Amino acid sequence: MKTYNFSKFCITGLALSTYAFSAQKPARPNVIVILSDDMGYSDLGCFGSEIKTPNIDRLAANGLRFTQFYNTPRSSPTRASLLTGLYPHQAGMGHLATQTYSQAGYYNDLSKNAVTMAEVFKNSGYSTYMTGKWHIAKNILPQGDRSNWPLNRGFERFFGTLTGAGSFYDPGAMMSNNTFIAPTKDFYYTDAISDSTVKFIREHKAEKPFFFYVAYTAAHWPLHAPEHKIQKYNGVYKNGWDSIRYQRFRKLKSLGIIRNDAVLTERAVKIPAWENEPLKEWQQRRMQVYAAMIDVMDQGIGRIIDALDKKGELENTLIFFMQDNGACAEEIETNYLVKELTSEQKILKPMKADSVFMEKKPDYTRDGIFIRGGRGLMPGAADTWLSYGEEWANVSNTPYRMYKHWTHEGGIATPLIAYWPLGIKQKGELRKQPSNIIDIMATCVDICGLNYPTNYNNNKISPYEGVSLKPAFSNKKLNREFIFWEHESNRALRMGKWKLVSKTKKMMQFTAEDNKNWELYNLENDPTETKNLAELYPKQVEKMKTIWEKEALRIMAKPWPWDKE
Repeated sequence: MKTYNFSKFCITGLALSTYAFSAQKPARPNVIVILSDDMGYSDLGCFGSEIKTPNIDRLAANGLRFTQFYNTPRSSPTRASLLTGLYPHQAGMGHLATQTYSQAGYYNDLSKNAVTMAEVFKNSGYSTYMTGKWHIAKNILPQGDRSNWPLNRGFERFFGTLTGAGSFYDPGAMMSNNTFIAPTKDFYYTDAISDSTVKFIREHKAEKPFFFYVAYTAAHWPLHAPEHKIQKYNGVYKNGWDSIRYQRFRKLKSLGIIRNDAVLTERAVKIPAWENEPLKEWQQRRMQVYAAMIDVMDQGIGRIIDALDKKGELENTLIFFMQDNGACAEEIETNYLVKELTSEQKILKPMKADSVFMEKKPDYTRDGIFIRGGRGLMPGAADTWLSYGEEWANVSNTPYRMYKHWTHEGGIATPLIAYWPLGIKQKGELRKQPSNIIDIMATCVDICGLNYPTNYNNNKISPYEGVSLKPAFSNKKLNREFIFWEHESNRALRMGKWKLVSKTKKMMQFTAEDNKNWELYNLENDPTETKNLAELYPKQVEKMKTIWEKEALRIMAKPWPWDKE
């Protein structure tokens, strides 16, 4: 297989060149959509966090923060929705790109009846670039169908990975354009995404505007970060999760992001009080690494901002920042105590420097060290594989409950930051209009004057479902009736202040009892979903149930592939 000299691709440590500003700069703005991975609602400084995110905070201070913006509760569905403006089932991605079902909404390969933002932008005269995580193509192998790889779905240049999760030191299925490549020494994926984005911006020809999709894998497990970045957070988490949750909750109120009378949800029942946690040092380390992963991403975003500024493009670039789902409570390699390496595991098994790794989790590092997990193992290095668990996911999702997978607020609420100096005159303001990941396509079509097709490559194209956020930029209402969710038979519908939501007792199963298990919340008065009003307002429940069922059939969320009784 052809190898790739990655040192020629990354530009870490190189000074940025200053480009002459073109007098023929296009009136249409450039657009950069930045998506992070598996982060919670309050993990940014400008949304209440103790984690240092000065560059993202800068975008917020000079732009807008949407406080009631939503994604889907899972990676592949969100990425499909973001890029197509459709609900994920309409885009063929009702679950994960790694799993296939016979139902049309769950075939889990991006539908040819959907167009991507890259295809729409490219056909409207924009250059199109992507860096980072793709995760919406069924095939990721060199052989087989490549029709849903980035360069065949509208992007002109691509650096990133086709897969979902992976090592930050040696990610699987990493590519430059359509060529699989291997990392070089001292590689760290978050920095590679940032520096490749800077490289593409520097090399962009000024006669065209550009669309850029930057899809970080931070802060998805495994917990990997450079040691000096981890040390930056020494002592920050020594008082434990309850202390950090309360700090974040108070800051969210002081920032005006949540109501002063909002109620902080209870600590999840499986999480012990900090004083009862037996592995405090390990638990602190888990959150330190997580914080460092976000910190590194933020510094990379700072380099992207600087590159735009030095090229004279920053003023007329619309930048969106958002997250793909709520915080992840999955316990990865943490359900047992760390074990000593066996004699076999101590034997070094190095890989060839130019070998390309295709799977999610390698058994050994590129240097040949066995990769292990276990409670008590300090994460961060390439030979560790751990997650930060429900304990810290509960903190990340402050003030909400539940997590990735579920359609309660903790699974679907994301900050949205919109920054555009020439187009957004208000600075540092909040926007509370309920809005959704499907709205990004509609907003770009509206603002950039894009031509959205009815047919593309001989396929009939579904009209996008979202509404433009442009009126909200000047704090006007958005013209929408509802927002719909379904994931693994967890269901929700938001209509104005009302939210109807349900979760199953067992993941990816659905029973007759689950069908009756609806909760109703007034999010205007109770944003953290603490007072279930279903029994008090049965007519409202029935009205919203009827709409949900009708929409589920229309957008192909039903029929389900899940088990039923």
